[in-house]
Amino acid sequence: MKYIDEFQDPGLARRLLDDIARTVTRPWAMMEVCGGQTHSIIRHGIDQLLPGKLELIHGPGCPVCVTPLEMIDKALEIASRPGVVFCSFGDMLRVPGSDRDLFRVKSDGGDVRVVYSPMDALRIAQRAPDREVVFFGVGFETTAPAIAMAAHQAKRLEVRNFSLLVSHVRVPPAIEAIMRSPDCRVQAFLAAGHVCSVMGTLEYPALADAYKVPIVVTGFEPLDILEGIRRAVRQLERGEHRVENAYPRAVRPQGNPVALSALREVFTTTDRAWRGIGTIPDSGWRLADAYRDHDAEHRFEVTGLATDEPAVCRSGEVLQGLIKPHECAAFGTACTPRTPLGATMVSSEGACAAYYLYRRLATPRTEETASVD
Repeated sequence: MKYIDEFQDPGLARRLLDDIARTVTRPWAMMEVCGGQTHSIIRHGIDQLLPGKLELIHGPGCPVCVTPLEMIDKALEIASRPGVVFCSFGDMLRVPGSDRDLFRVKSDGGDVRVVYSPMDALRIAQRAPDREVVFFGVGFETTAPAIAMAAHQAKRLEVRNFSLLVSHVRVPPAIEAIMRSPDCRVQAFLAAGHVCSVMGTLEYPALADAYKVPIVVTGFEPLDILEGIRRAVRQLERGEHRVENAYPRAVRPQGNPVALSALREVFTTTDRAWRGIGTIPDSGWRLADAYRDHDAEHRFEVTGLATDEPAVCRSGEVLQGLIKPHECAAFGTACTPRTPLGATMVSSEGACAAYYLYRRLATPRTEETASVD
């Protein structure tokens, strides 16, 4: 299959691994920002194939995982109200709020529906004008254009019973927050190719210069990731800190002009709380004032909610790259995909889910046990 099979070639993977092993001379730590990349790394054992001097730190690359508990509780409150049809992508239904999730709301009689697109939710609103239809908009820059288009269409078509609960977050401010942390060990970043396919790469050079870190944009197949690592290692060894695009088949420096135009029309940047991390300035989007009538937070006036994170859950530290999932005492015991304590165990892009799914339950290999040493 074009653009799939050729990026999973074992022979090419070995050549890339050999080149990385020849290049690296001292310990380096780099972070993959995207949860999809984390799953690919763990699924294919890439972190275990690398030289022991290289450490991959799993970043806050899962938008479901970083959605703040307060926003989840707002979703649950709105979804529980009579006359509301609450629509969401499927990965949000099992994300735990303070005391329940959307599946529980549905089992208690709430009209909660899984849709494949916010436009599906808009069509539901058009067919049911007597119901309030709400779509839960969660994601990085990748899914935001579809949300923007739904808002644009709802306003243009005057669909007054349709609103959006928006919790979108932006990657570049998160990278800056990570680099500013006193506990930061990250020396290079693998940036998410799908985000950059929308936004381009123009926001990243300033970050690379300010914090003296290489930033390599890459994809999600094994060879994509290995090529990104190879380029990052070469920069680190040479003392360079540039932005490189290792995913040119999907990413252009200027991004997608049509998508960017929609984002500028519908959204405005805002400070956003990240679950387990805290508030990051200008790291999110909210609906612009011109779209206030379609803002579910404004329409339903959901305020004053008390939130309570499970004390035993260390997903915040996982999201910051401070610990690996198996280092949490609840991992695989009190916290499993069937009984999740945190979103990192629920989401298809969560690091805890990846470690559990691919049976990465013990301490990862050391330099002495790395297969290429």
